[in-house]
Amino acid sequence: MQRVRKDDEVVIVAGKDKGKRGKVLRVIPDSQRVVVAGVNVVTKHVKPTRQNQRGGIERREASIHLSNVMLADPKSGEPTRVRFQELESGRKVRVAVKSGEQIDA
Repeated sequence: MQRVRKDDEVVIVAGKDKGKRGKVLRVIPDSQRVVVAGVNVVTKHVKPTRQNQRGGIERREASIHLSNVMLADPKSGEPTRVRFQELESGRKVRVAVKSGEQIDA
């Protein structure tokens, strides 16, 4: 089970974008990286292809290491660690350490 998943709200805790928050667009588990909307934006030169006739210079989000990202607490919005808890039904859910609130619906 992953601590950070797609569509989670996260806060950047280290690097050039420290303090920014955004939604996780993609998780790359084998390299422990995530792509966050509006964070670590780089310019990329793109060659023209059949789908993209013009090509040119694009601005897109690059991946950031998982250690530089913390989940935003659902209650306060502050960065928090994640704990796993098993419910009576036997289902495992993620819980925010700061507020103790359940993250998974």
